[in-house]
Amino acid sequence: MRSPSFAQQLAVSGSLPRLGARNRSTLRIGFLTPLSGDEEYWGRPGLNGARIWADGLNEHGGLMVAGQRHRVEILAHDSASVDVREAARDLVDRQRVKMILTLGGDSFAPALPWLMARRVLVATLLPSDLSPDTPYMIAPAEVHPLFNVTGVDWLARTRPELRRVALCSQTDSLGLPSLAVYRAAFEAAGRGVTREIRYGAGHSDPAAIVAAMLADDPQMLCWCSSATPMIQSLTEEAFKQGFRGQILACTADDYPRMIARTSTEFMEGYTFQFPDFDDPALADTAFFFNRPKSFYDSYNTRFPGEWTAVSWEYASILDLWHNAVERAETTDPVTVLAAMKREQQMEHAFGPARWWGTEVFGIDNALVGDWPVVTIQSGKARVAGFGSVLNWLTRHGPLLQRHMADLGQMWHQRVAARINLPA
Repeated sequence: MRSPSFAQQLAVSGSLPRLGARNRSTLRIGFLTPLSGDEEYWGRPGLNGARIWADGLNEHGGLMVAGQRHRVEILAHDSASVDVREAARDLVDRQRVKMILTLGGDSFAPALPWLMARRVLVATLLPSDLSPDTPYMIAPAEVHPLFNVTGVDWLARTRPELRRVALCSQTDSLGLPSLAVYRAAFEAAGRGVTREIRYGAGHSDPAAIVAAMLADDPQMLCWCSSATPMIQSLTEEAFKQGFRGQILACTADDYPRMIARTSTEFMEGYTFQFPDFDDPALADTAFFFNRPKSFYDSYNTRFPGEWTAVSWEYASILDLWHNAVERAETTDPVTVLAAMKREQQMEHAFGPARWWGTEVFGIDNALVGDWPVVTIQSGKARVAGFGSVLNWLTRHGPLLQRHMADLGQMWHQRVAARINLPA
């Protein structure tokens, strides 16, 4: 039986015994993720959460490896403003990190071939980064954009009168896979897409996008996985232009701001995928990320007003890594990866999950299980239910593959595109 994770032990007891094992050298974890620009909202809050995790572990003696304790240090580079290949070399060759945490996507892609050649364990939030060429890259926390099917499925069951949706998405490595998933999810639910708008990063006009989406009288507007500033602008424009129907998206970071700039009534029912961790639906769970409210309270005390969709995700990855290190009694990346995947099923943040992905990513390195559907209720995010991503994939896998292929997002298409890019 798997021993309790560090987060579980700390949350249950409030403290851990300071064992007498002698502290050895510091173990470093690399963090190579956007810390500036639009994608900062998917990077910096996660770095904050990872440092809370490391600080808590260090305060109670550090990480135990084969009977010896080590402090853990998080070393960060901003992938939006540095040469990621040089940053990766610094982290691996000079800093000797044991794992690299990343958002993934376009900004990280140039470093990936070198990291895989060096057998560096890399954890991404984007399973769409995965392919057979990335055997040491895993997606153990967030399965973006696969979990977005649960929000669409939930709306189809609870709001059957909503039949027409307009979509918009950015044309990058976050946006296109998300668009493919939303397309497949709406088709599986028997909903018609009235309009689809694609926009390039940095070349978008939220007012014009919303006006075009409203032209065919949709009942739902879907922002897909647009970046946080774009989602906020699109939502405000929908309010200004008189839309009063259903809105859904992958995220709703800083939703109090959107409520303040629209209205509580307008935002009622807004559907997305990331709960606040003080949600009553998470209070009595036995999930791997145990006692989520304790982490949520610590985060908001240290970083007030900065909680986002990714605040907990890198800490969740670190907890899974920590548990694997303790079982393997080593931080060797290949051995730790083998320990994480020794059993096809393991716990992730929201319960049992299974390593999956060959059908779409060419490799079973994404940890897929249940995922929450969240709605705004009287001005507060609340879990409306949980959906099984695996069950949806079992029913609709070929449909998803068709839409992924239509947008060039199947693993073999992405590999071919990289090969054909100019050096």
